[in-house]
Amino acid sequence: MGMSKPWSCFGYPLSIFFIVVNEFCERFSYYGMRAILILYFTNFIGWDDNLSTAIYHTFVALCYLTPILGALIADSWLGKFKTIISLSIVYTIGQGIIAVSSINDLTDYNHDGTLDSLPVHVALSMIGLALIALGTGGIKPCVSAFGGDQFEEGQEKQRNRFFSIFYLAINAGSLLSTIITPILRVQQCGIHSQQACYPLAFGVPAALMAVALIVFVIGSSMYKKFQPQGNIMGKVVKCIGFSIKNRFRHRSKEFPKREHWLDWAKEKYDERLISQIKMVTRVMFLYIPLPMFWALFDQQGSRWTLQATTMNGRIGIIEIQPDQMQTVNAILIVIMVPIVDAVVYPLIAKCGFNFTSLKKMTVGMFLASMAFVVAAIVQVEIDKTLPVFPQGNEVQIKVLNIGNDNMNISFPGETVTLGQMSQTKEYMPFDVNKLTSINISSTGSPVSTVTQDFEKGHRYTLLVWAPSQYQVVKDGLNKKPEKGENGIRFVNTFNEMISITMDGRVFENITSHSASKYQFFPSGKKTIIVNSTEISQNCTQDLESSNLEFGSAYTYVIQREGNGCPKLEEFEDIPPNTVNMALQIPQYFLLTCGEVVFSITGLEFSYSQAPSNMKSVLQAGWLLTVAFGNIIVLIVAGAGHFSEQWAEYILFAALLLVVCVIFAIMARFYTYINPAEVEAQFDEDEKKKDAEKNDLYPALGPVSQTQM
Repeated sequence: MGMSKPWSCFGYPLSIFFIVVNEFCERFSYYGMRAILILYFTNFIGWDDNLSTAIYHTFVALCYLTPILGALIADSWLGKFKTIISLSIVYTIGQGIIAVSSINDLTDYNHDGTLDSLPVHVALSMIGLALIALGTGGIKPCVSAFGGDQFEEGQEKQRNRFFSIFYLAINAGSLLSTIITPILRVQQCGIHSQQACYPLAFGVPAALMAVALIVFVIGSSMYKKFQPQGNIMGKVVKCIGFSIKNRFRHRSKEFPKREHWLDWAKEKYDERLISQIKMVTRVMFLYIPLPMFWALFDQQGSRWTLQATTMNGRIGIIEIQPDQMQTVNAILIVIMVPIVDAVVYPLIAKCGFNFTSLKKMTVGMFLASMAFVVAAIVQVEIDKTLPVFPQGNEVQIKVLNIGNDNMNISFPGETVTLGQMSQTKEYMPFDVNKLTSINISSTGSPVSTVTQDFEKGHRYTLLVWAPSQYQVVKDGLNKKPEKGENGIRFVNTFNEMISITMDGRVFENITSHSASKYQFFPSGKKTIIVNSTEISQNCTQDLESSNLEFGSAYTYVIQREGNGCPKLEEFEDIPPNTVNMALQIPQYFLLTCGEVVFSITGLEFSYSQAPSNMKSVLQAGWLLTVAFGNIIVLIVAGAGHFSEQWAEYILFAALLLVVCVIFAIMARFYTYINPAEVEAQFDEDEKKKDAEKNDLYPALGPVSQTQM
C-alpha cells in the first residue's frame, strides 16, 4: 500500500475520476471502431453480408473470451494497475494498425481508387483486431474491480453509486462514438482518389485510446494498489479437478456418499476454499442459459444494422444513416437506467412483490425475445415494399425512349407505345426461352427487329431513339443498393462522348446514345457536372440531382436544350425504401429494457454472490456468457441458411423464450447467500479452534484419508 491518506472529493476517492474518464475514452474507442466495422468489411474489403457478420461476431466473441486472460495476469502476476497499463498499450497499437489497414492509398499503386493488393489490408486489419480483442478484453475485468478497490470500509453506498456511474460512462462513450464515427466515415478523403474516410473514422478511436492511457497514468500516485493475490483461478481449477478425480476413485458402494460433489476435495483442500468454490459453481451453473440473451442482444450491430439499410432514414427533419440506428440503444440506456432504478423498482416493491435479481433477469430475457418478434414483424413490412427481381428463367425488360418521335415496341404477347422522353412504368417480366422477337416501329418507317441474347436472372433496359436505332443495356443491378445508398447511371443523347462528375465521382467516356454503369451515392442532393466539347462556354456548368432518399436507383438522361446547354431528365429504376427507420425504435426499446433489467442486475448479482477473493473470477465468468452468445449467432447463422430474414428472427425469439422458461425454473431452486456472513462464520470457527488447541495440546497436522 503506497499512501497513508487518500485524496477525496464529495466523499469519493479522487482517483475514481481518472478511472471513470479512462473507461469513457476506452469505450468510445471500442464502440466507435465497432460501429463501422461491419460496413468496413462489406464496403472496403468487399466481403458479403454473411462472411462479414461471421467475422464481426468472431471478433466480439474474442473480446469477451480474453477477460479470463486479463484476470489471470492481474491476479497472479502483474496486479490490476500494471495489467491495465500494459494491455492498454497493446490496445492502442491495435487501433493504430486497423486505421492504417483502411488507408486506400497504401496499396493503390496505379491510383485508380481500387485496392491492388487486398491481402495486405485483410492481414493488417486481422492483426489489428486481434490486438484490440486482447487489449479490450484483458482490461475489462480489471478496470471495474480496480475502481471498487479504491473505496474504504464503510463506503458501500458510494461504491454501489460508482458502479452506476461506471455503467453510464460506458454508455455515454458508446453513444457519442456511435454518433460521431459514422459521420467521419461518410467524409471524403484520400491522396489520389476521394473515398469514404475509414482512416479518419478508425483514427479518432485510436487517438482516444491513447488519451485513455495517458489519463490513467496521470492518476497513478493517487490509486490504492494491491499486490496480486496469487493464482486464484488456478486454485479453483485444481480443487475442482481433484474433487472429481477423488469422487471417481471412490465410486464403489462401500464409500459413504457425501452431501456435495465438491466435498470430495476435503482430503486435500481446506473447508473455506471448498465453500467459496461451492458459491462460485452454484452461480456458474445459473450462467449456462445466459449466452442466449447475448446472442440476440449483439445482433444490433450486425443483422439489425443491415435491416436498417433497407429502410428510409428520414425522421422528421433529420436524416439518419443505417449504422447510426445503434445509438438508439445507448440513448435509451442513459434515459432508462435512472428511471428503472428510481421509479420502476420502487413501484414494484410498493405492490409487495419481491422482485429478486433472478426474477429481473428472467423478465429481461422475455423482453429481448419480444424485441425479436417485433423485428420480424418490421421485416415482413419491409419485404412487402421490396421490388421483385427476376428469378429462375425470367428476364425483366424496360423500354426507355430517348428520341423525338413516338415509338411502338412489340414483345411476344404485348405492344408498348412510348412518347418522346418516356419509359415503361415497370420492368416487364419474360421467360427467356419465349422471348422470340422484339420489333420496333414508328409511323411512316419500316419495322426493325432487336437481336440480343438475354441472360436469365437479369434486368435489361432497351434504349430506343429511332426505328432502326436502339441499344440493349444490361443493368447489372439485381438487388436493392446496399447500405441504403442510391444507384445512379447516365444516358448520353449527345452525338459525341461525354464525361460526368457527380459529387466527386467520375463517369468516364459515355459514348453517344449509350448508358454508363451504376455508381452508388448516399442520400441528399448531388451536383452534376457535364464535360463535353459540344457544350458552349456560357452554359451553367452545374446541374443538380433530385433529393436522393435511401436504396433507390435512377437513370439520368442528359439531353440538349434548344440553346445547346445540357439538361437532366430523371427516370426511376428502383423505388426508394419506404418503411421508416423509426419503426425500428420499438424493437430497440424492448431490447434496451431487457438489457437494463438483465445486464446491470447480472453484474450486481455476480458481485453480491461471490466471495471476496473470487469477484474477478465471477466477473470473467459473466463476460464469458457474452462470448458464447456471439458464438451461438455464428452457429445459427451458419447452419440455417434462411431464405427469409424474418424466419431467422422468429427462430432466435423462440430459442430465447425456451431458455427463459428453463432459467426461471433453475432460479426457483437457487437460494441467495451473503458471502461476507459465510466468511465471518469461518473466522469465528478458526478463532475457537485456535483457542481450544492452545489450551489442550500442541497442534497436530490434519490427518487425511490418503495418509492412513
